[in-house]
Order: sequence, then structure tokens, then C-alpha cells
Amino acid sequence: MAAHGDTRDSGSAASMAAPGLEAYGMHPLSHGQRALWFLHQLAPGSAAYNIVRAVRIVSDLDVPALARAFQRLVDRHAALRTTFTAREGQPLQHVHEHMDACFQVRDASGWSRGALNERLAEESVCPFDLERGPLMRVTLFEGAAAGPVLLVALHHIITDLWSQAILSFELGALYTEESGGPAAPLKPLAMQYTDHVRAQAELLAGPEGEALRWYWLEQLSGDLPALGLCTDRPRPPRQTYRGASASLRLSDGLAQGLRALSQAHGATLYATLLAAFQVLLHRYTGQEDILVGSPTAGRRPRLAGVVGYFVNPIVLRADLGGDPTFADFLRQVQATSQAGLDRAGYPFPLLVEQLQPVRDPSRSPLFQAMFAWEKTSRLFAGARFAPFALGESGGRVNAGRLAMESLALEQRIAQFDLTLAMAEDDAELAASLEYNTDLYDAATIERLLGHFQALLEGVVAGPDRSLSVLPLLSEAERRQVL
Repeated sequence: MAAHGDTRDSGSAASMAAPGLEAYGMHPLSHGQRALWFLHQLAPGSAAYNIVRAVRIVSDLDVPALARAFQRLVDRHAALRTTFTAREGQPLQHVHEHMDACFQVRDASGWSRGALNERLAEESVCPFDLERGPLMRVTLFEGAAAGPVLLVALHHIITDLWSQAILSFELGALYTEESGGPAAPLKPLAMQYTDHVRAQAELLAGPEGEALRWYWLEQLSGDLPALGLCTDRPRPPRQTYRGASASLRLSDGLAQGLRALSQAHGATLYATLLAAFQVLLHRYTGQEDILVGSPTAGRRPRLAGVVGYFVNPIVLRADLGGDPTFADFLRQVQATSQAGLDRAGYPFPLLVEQLQPVRDPSRSPLFQAMFAWEKTSRLFAGARFAPFALGESGGRVNAGRLAMESLALEQRIAQFDLTLAMAEDDAELAASLEYNTDLYDAATIERLLGHFQALLEGVVAGPDRSLSVLPLLSEAERRQVL
């Protein structure tokens, strides 16, 4: 879900040829990978791009079978046995023919819940060595009071949320086979991530790539305002990526109202929630020109089963001038977001290079707030997958003989000032707001989430009201004001 800073110093040709090196497993990087590699060179000890999930195993567990299943995942997916190096200053990804899975077992017998949680948090922020690898670490904590806990950490340069769902599903299938069950129904992969890198380079070199470039340059022409949200403390001179998160669960009635509103106005639920978030930022800042990033899957259908870093953020610009009604503004957001999603193939790091915004190490380029719509994985029909997507407790999936419950980890990383992630499970809507703790206090974020909920309720009750009169205050705040 990452977006990245200006990478002009690292070069921009993701398709740069590496004559004779492919025979040795050396390949060029995608534009997204190049940006992450460059950021890693600036701060090799940072854990800002660690993707970490923790689950509790609630089924009987065969530990050797689990270790073998992870090894088969590494054998199956080239991204999991990839490291990154540089030749003459240019990064290359080295796909190894074989790599041992990093699978470790820790004895957590007698640990308190607090001690286990602290150890999980510490393991989550251990940095990766991109050159030496491995870039996936698996740690099983046995003997915990409520059952064994599995912590899986990967560097973002080889994975994304879609990939996490693939790995969870395939792990269950392979574990079932390794523990004596039926054979895993997994077809051989016809493509790997390096095929995506090659296809991306070909697209960008052709007329389709040029059309995408001109679309985004037009969308983001003129002055691009930084988000002027008031902070609890002065902004540090450089981004620190220190973060935390808060959560919100919408009532079934409000969720149903939002779906009905979306349908009545010919909009997706994604567009309705995005529009509400942009209105919230407008009401907080007074800005009429709002830029919000939003991650897209970045995959073509033939790459649906491939693990790798495909996600690509797009920049969605909203014009809130003239105090429109929410219904009118929603029509604008639906059109803008659909056009952006249809043109999501242009790499964000390359867009930053093209626009050449003024460098500001204290902020992420182009946008400082992200809106993520996390769809429930189709691989786990009937499962509560939203908590897995949001990194919260309470989700449960049955993957073959492996039954897992999601565990929330203490959030210590924030890639942006604010990231609002929302997910849907059946009738339920849940939100997680990740924030930079150098800028905001927890109380400020809780209040902002409360205002977001009040705004959503006001939108459902009166979508034809002007943005300026939509409610923000909770009932308790209104009583206090009165």
C-alpha cells in the first residue's frame, strides 16, 4: 500500500537491460521496487516497509508439516527467494534457484500476554537486509497460553496485500497435504514477477504508456497543495514513519444506509466513502483542492496468482469549491475515481519523476493522506477476512486443515500522515486509521474518527445538503457546545 518519494537520483528506467545477467538470475526491477530500493539505501535500518501479520493457530498443529509448507511456498514463488543488489549503481533483483525458508520456533511457555505482545512488536520492526535476505521471516511461538502464534514478516518490495491472501490460502493447502491430507490443488505458475516487470516496461515504452502519462500530467497540473491539517506538534524536518492506529466499526444500519445511498446515486461504495473522507479533510483544513492517494491492485488477470509487489497508488484530486451538495460532489468523485482506476497502470514513482514536485523530506510527495479500500479475499469465501486486511483481531479463516485467527499487532509504523483503510465483511464495515505519532495524539485521532462517523450519518440522512452544513460533531460534543 506504499507510495514513495522522488527517486530521480536512483534512475528511472525500470526496463534497463542487464545483458547476459538473466542467465544468472539477475533481472531489472519494477518502478515500484526501484523506489523502495532507493528508500532502503537512505535508511537501511528502517522498518517502514515491513509487512507483518500475526495469527493464532486454533487447529491441531503439525510443526514439521508447517515448516515444509513454508518451504514449498518459497520454492513456488520466485519473489520469496529474491534478493537485491547493485551493479554500477543500478539495482538488480537476484532470483535464486533455491533458498531455505526462514522458519524459526520460539518457546513462549510461561510468557504473559503482555510479554508475548511485546515480543511480537519487536520482531515486527526488525529491519531486512535486501542484499543478503531472506525477505520473508516466519516465527512460530509455541506454548503460548491461548495457543501457538505465527508471525510472518516480509519486506514490501516482494509482497502486497493481495499476495498476503495468496500466501495464506496456499499455505493452508500445502500444510494440509504435508500433514497427510489431500494433495494441494495448486496449478504450476505460468508467470512470475519478472514477467510483470517486462510487461510494465513494454507498456510504458508504447502509445498506451504515453497516453497514461499525459492523462496524469493533466490531472495533476498546476500547483499541488500540501494537506494543511493542523497537527498537535510541529512537523519534524524529516519523515520518521513512527505511527499508531485507531479503529472504528460502523453499525449495520449505517453500513446499509451507505450502500443504499451509493446505489441511488450510481456510485460505488468505494467512491462514497472516499468522498466522505475528502469532505472530512476539507472541513478540517478549509482547502478546496484536496489530493488523496489510493492503492490499486496493479495486476493483470494472468498475474492474479503471483506473489510480488504489484500495488500502485493513484492520486485522486477533488475540487470542493462552491460548497456543492454531497450528492453533486459524489458524482464528481465517482467520475474521477473511475477514470483514475481505469488508468492505474502508470507507476506512481515515475509520475513523481515526471511532475518533479518541490522536495520536502518532511512529507510524502503529492499526497499526505491515503484512502484504502480493502476488499475481502475471494479465496476465503464466508470467512471474516476484513480483520486480516486491516491488521486487527477477530478475523478467522479455515485454510484446509489450518484454522487461523487474526491478532492485532501494536502499530508502530505510519507511511503517511494519515491512512484510512476500510474493509467490508458481509453487512459490516470497519475502518482503521493509521497516523503519524510525531504529528498527532491518540485523542485527536479518536475525535477525527468520531467526526467521520457523524459525517457519514449526516450524508445518509441528507445527501442533498451542502458540504458546509453536514454534521461533524458527535451527540456528546453537540451537548457540550450547547
